Amino acid sequence: MMVAFAVLLSVAMALLTSSHSFAVTSTNNTANTLKVSPVRSDIEILPGETKTVQVTVTNLTNADILVSPIENDFISGDENGTPALILDADKFASTHSLKRFMTPLTAVTIPANKAKFVSVIITVPKTAQAGGYFGAIRFAPTSPEGGAQVNLSGSVASLILLTVPGNAVEQLNLTEFAIQQNGKSNALFTTSDGLGITFRFENKGSVQLGPFGKITVQKGKNIVYEKDFNDQTPRDVILPDSARRWNVPLEKIDGFGKYTVSATLTYGSKNQTVDVTRTFWVIPVSYMIGAGIALLILIALVIFIIWFVRRKRQRHAPRSHSGGLSVGRSRR
Repeated sequence: MMVAFAVLLSVAMALLTSSHSFAVTSTNNTANTLKVSPVRSDIEILPGETKTVQVTVTNLTNADILVSPIENDFISGDENGTPALILDADKFASTHSLKRFMTPLTAVTIPANKAKFVSVIITVPKTAQAGGYFGAIRFAPTSPEGGAQVNLSGSVASLILLTVPGNAVEQLNLTEFAIQQNGKSNALFTTSDGLGITFRFENKGSVQLGPFGKITVQKGKNIVYEKDFNDQTPRDVILPDSARRWNVPLEKIDGFGKYTVSATLTYGSKNQTVDVTRTFWVIPVSYMIGAGIALLILIALVIFIIWFVRRKRQRHAPRSHSGGLSVGRSRR
C-alpha cells in the first residue's frame, strides 16, 4: 500500500508540472534512470481491429536495466487534468477500461545509455461500444540482482487515450465562466493586475473531448486582447463523467473602462460550439476617490442652491401689517 501511494504521488506531482493535462514526466526526478516517449498517445481503433502503439524506453544509466512493463487503467484525478492511476494489478476501471484490451507484456532489458522500442498491442473487441478508453503503460526497473522485486517508485509511464469510432455521445456542459482576480470572482476591479477568466466544463458524454477556440477582450469597439485556447498538440481533454477547469490570464487590460470578454469554443466531431460573454469594469481607486469628492461637492452645491433660493424668497416675501381700530362717534 505504501509503495502504491508513493507511485501515485510521484505521478501526480509530475503531471501538475507538465504542460499537458495527461502528460507524465519523461524522467523520474528521484532516480533519473528511465525516460519514455511519447508521454501520451491518442489513437483510434475500430471494433474488431488491432493496433500497435510504439513506446520508446531510454536507459539513462551506465548499466543495463531489466524493465518490467505494467498495464494500468486510469480515471480523472481532479479538475486540473491530473489522472489517477489504478495501481492494483487485479483491478480495472469500472468504465472506459483500456487495460482489458491490452496484450500483456514481458520484461525487457534496456542496455546502458540506450533506448528500445516496446510494442503495446491493443485489440478492441467486436462488441466494444463507441467511446473513449484510457490506460497507461508503466515501466519499472527490477532490482539490481535481476530478481522479481520491482522498483515501483522509480517507474515512468506513457498514457494511451483510445477512441472507438461510432455512435458515441459528445456533450460538454459549461458550468462556470467568470472573471477573477486572486481567485475571487467579480464584475468590478480596482486594478487590472492578475485578471483572468476561469471556466469549467463537465463531460456528460461517452468519449474524451478537448474544447478549443478563441478568447477575445474588447474595450468599447476596440479589441485589446486575443488568445487561442487549447490549440496545442495534443489538446487538453476532459474524460467522460468528469470535469475540467481552466484558468486563462487576461493581458493588455490597460486601466479604467468597461471590458467585454467573449469566448467561442468548439468541440467534438460535429464541431459543436459554446458561446459565452461576460462584462467587467476596471475603476482604479484614484478614480473612485475623485468621483467621491466630485459627488460630495455636487451634493454641497445642491444644498447651497436650495438654501440660497429659500433665503431669497424669504427676503422678498410681503410683510403683513396689523390694521388700526376706527372709533366712530356715537349718535345721540
